[in-house]
Amino acid sequence: MLEVFVVSFTTFFATIGPLDVVAIFAALTGSFSSARRRSMAIRGTAIAACILLCFAFLGEWVLSFLGISLPALRVSGGILLLLIGIDMVFARSSGGTSTTIEEENEAASKDDISVFPLATPLIAGPGTMGAVILLMSTNDGLWVAKGVVVAALLSVLLLTLCMLLLAGQVQRLLGVTGMQVVSRVFGVILAALAVQFIMDGLSASGLF
Repeated sequence: MLEVFVVSFTTFFATIGPLDVVAIFAALTGSFSSARRRSMAIRGTAIAACILLCFAFLGEWVLSFLGISLPALRVSGGILLLLIGIDMVFARSSGGTSTTIEEENEAASKDDISVFPLATPLIAGPGTMGAVILLMSTNDGLWVAKGVVVAALLSVLLLTLCMLLLAGQVQRLLGVTGMQVVSRVFGVILAALAVQFIMDGLSASGLF
C-alpha cells in the first residue's frame, strides 16, 4: 500500500502542481486583503476536492457506460500524463495543469477566482481528472488501495491549501528558480510513471 500511496501522491502532486497554482494565485490576488485571499483559497480547494472525488468514484461507471476499456484508459491517460510531464521538465505552460493566456485574462477581471480559475482548471484540471480515474481504475476491486489513492489525493489537496494560505511566503522562499527545479524533478518522475501506464495498457490490451 505504501507503493500505491507514493505513486498516487507523486502523480497528483505533478498534475495539480501546487507550486504553479501558488504562483498564479499570488499574481491574481495581489491586491486582495489577506482575509479575502484566505476565503478564496479554502473555497477553491474545497470545490476542487468535490470535483475530483466525483471523478474518483463515478469515473469508472462513466467509462463503463461509454464502453471504454481499462487498457484503453491506461494508454490514453499515460499519453496525457506524459505530455504534462514533458511540459514540466521543459518548464512550459500546459493547458493540462494550468490556465491558458485567455483564461488568465478572463480571471484577471474577476472579483472572486475561487471557482474559476482556482478550483478548475488550476487544481482540478484535465490532467488531474484523468489521473484520478486512471489510478482508481488501476486498483479496480481493491478497496483498500482505492482508499489509499483517495488519501493521497486529499493529502496533495491539503498541501496545496496550506501553500495557498502561505502563497506570498512560499513564492519568496523558493523563488522562480526553486519552483521550477521542484517542478522539473516531479516532471521526470511523472513522465516515467506515464510510460509505465502506457506499457501496462498495451500489455493488457492483448495486441502484443
